Amino acid sequence: MELKRKRRVLIGSIGLDGHEIGALIVSRALKEAGMEVVYLGLNLTPEQVVETAIQEDVDLIGISSMSGIHINALSDLLNLLKERGADRIPVITGGIIPPEDIPVLEKIGVKGVFPAGTPTAEIVRFIEEELPGSKTL
Repeated sequence: MELKRKRRVLIGSIGLDGHEIGALIVSRALKEAGMEVVYLGLNLTPEQVVETAIQEDVDLIGISSMSGIHINALSDLLNLLKERGADRIPVITGGIIPPEDIPVLEKIGVKGVFPAGTPTAEIVRFIEEELPGSKTL
């Protein structure tokens, strides 16, 4: 008999960002959609995110950004994932993301960008398409 596990998504915020309502709302929507969420909270370093993502064997990383440091923070995060051999883990982001920054984020390797106000159903649908099926254990 094959055992399947739920999709595992890490959610957190890098840097000195004091806003977490959006991340909590997205976390709740993902849980309601049947995913397992590893919620790390605020004020994380890229190193903490990468280390936890590897330890927790997550399938996707979601970074909330409300402080305007998204390009640098996500660039650092993606570089660390590559250095650690974990660049198989896709990264998405959401929050206060100016439209002109979206192509920059996509070019550096962010798989999905969800500006403030994006319906949670759209985020869930994207993750389900990015991570088809559950992992077989």
